[in-house]
Amino acid sequence: MTKTNMDLSELLAKHDQGDFLRGIAEAVLQLIMETDVDGIIGAGRHERSGERTTWRNGYRERALDTRLGTLNLRVPKLRQGSYFPGFLEARKTSEQALVAVIQEAWIGGVSTRRVDELVQAMGLSGISKSTVSKLCKDIDERVGEFLNRPLTGEWPYVWLDATYLKVRQGGRIVPVAAIIAVAANTEGRREIIGLAIGPSEAETFWTEFLRSLRARGLGGVRLVISDAHTGLKAAIARVFEATWQRCRVHWIRNALAHVSRGQHTVVAAAIRQAFDQPDRAHAGETWRKVSEQLRPRWPKLADLMDASEHDVLAYMGSARSCLKPSPGRFAASRTGANSRDSTAPSCTPRTPSNA
Repeated sequence: MTKTNMDLSELLAKHDQGDFLRGIAEAVLQLIMETDVDGIIGAGRHERSGERTTWRNGYRERALDTRLGTLNLRVPKLRQGSYFPGFLEARKTSEQALVAVIQEAWIGGVSTRRVDELVQAMGLSGISKSTVSKLCKDIDERVGEFLNRPLTGEWPYVWLDATYLKVRQGGRIVPVAAIIAVAANTEGRREIIGLAIGPSEAETFWTEFLRSLRARGLGGVRLVISDAHTGLKAAIARVFEATWQRCRVHWIRNALAHVSRGQHTVVAAAIRQAFDQPDRAHAGETWRKVSEQLRPRWPKLADLMDASEHDVLAYMGSARSCLKPSPGRFAASRTGANSRDSTAPSCTPRTPSNA
């Protein structure tokens, strides 16, 4: 069972390469700046007001480096005086608040309290409740549109992953499963194609999630990469007519648990010889040869290799006419002592041509 409580925004950023998350963050900060400037001027854009003190005078570009990547912002300029938002200075608290708002949006909608905390962390004040509500609505709409967008074309490779989060429900803090799907199309473009929150990683939950992806147009799936979770494997077999691939990098990590730390490099190099072979036949032959070489000293490791050869080398049997996958070349989401097991799939698949 997964016990990892990984920050969901980190999981999303690794999969998404930051594109969508950066867009959300930029929209949030831009709206906050526009509202802040309205308060300084004493009037909204194009609004006639006796309290107006000056006028807008275009924008200047400004980059802000965050854990989500570089945000490209347009800072409003004034005809008289100047405007520079405090959050563009080095403010770690404001960045943490921004990430918290985005994560909450993915889980189930943004609260006005969370947005108020974000505004205060950025050193701003005086933003009305109506503006906070507008910001919440904007974030929720963007996330909803992204998660329900149609999927067109063929997506030969799909990666499935999950993490556990703690959320407040009915006045209690409870763990929930956040499951995510990433796919690569025939051109090598990789995108987050789905996210769902549920009480656990039960087969029924995974099955419903995968069927929703198909209903949105996910097609042409040839290879599905994930960990060996029983419910997940059953759901994949039920929904897709595709080959299942066990994450090879994390399989190696699991395999090395049977080896003393001082021998990790040598053993890992020996096993990886199979991945360097030109085809499935040669890879299998190498795999079995290495297994026999390791058996006298590490019998449990050899038994594991015998039992999992097909799962770990499955990608080598996929058609070469489509993009070659790199199953399991991810940044791990379930690493460490709290992992369900160390064969869990990683979070961010590298470019499939790097297999």
